[in-house]
Amino acid sequence: MAEDQTLNLRIEEALNSIRPYLQADGGDVELVEVKEEGDVVLRLTGACSHCEMSEMTMTAGIEETLRRAIPGLGSIVALKN
Repeated sequence: MAEDQTLNLRIEEALNSIRPYLQADGGDVELVEVKEEGDVVLRLTGACSHCEMSEMTMTAGIEETLRRAIPGLGSIVALKN
């Protein structure tokens, strides 16, 4: 249980490092769930939820940031509103 909370905190810290860039364009990202196998589910919100570049933002920005900060994560997927 404590390990899950630690992983969630590490993910939130990594997301916080990229949030200012997303928020500058009117968007944001939130952590929805970390599954038992280490898969991460995020939700793109605001302008990011319908932006044509959201897939690029997800892979080149958010996913890369998370993988660099926390090696060994499973898949990283983003839901759109």
